[in-house]
Amino acid sequence: MNCTIRSLYLCVKDMDRAIRFYESFLEQPVTGRDELYSVFDVNGFRLGLFAYEKAGEDHTYGSNCLPSLEVDCLDILKKKLEGLPIVFECKRIGNNWVSEFEDSEGNHIELTAPVKEGDKL
Repeated sequence: MNCTIRSLYLCVKDMDRAIRFYESFLEQPVTGRDELYSVFDVNGFRLGLFAYEKAGEDHTYGSNCLPSLEVDCLDILKKKLEGLPIVFECKRIGNNWVSEFEDSEGNHIELTAPVKEGDKL
């Protein structure tokens, strides 16, 4: 079987708030905006925002499936985490710096960066 993952979506309560958060965090505009489902193109990967309540669906938030976003270096990682609710403090795990934060809708998101010589927390 040849399987490819090309997208994922996050459940959101407030589409406008979620779009503002991810436009700021990803430093790019939303690719497609809709009151039920909006999407960002992140280097060919589709990151969707789904307004589950407007669709009449239930949702239980949890931390068992975390989208993981990677940035180029520790300095960018630290800057992106400024002012965000931190769920897992940044620490080195293997060859990566790893942290976890909570987005504007309560979703837990992992943020990583490769370890480079001279990095300091």
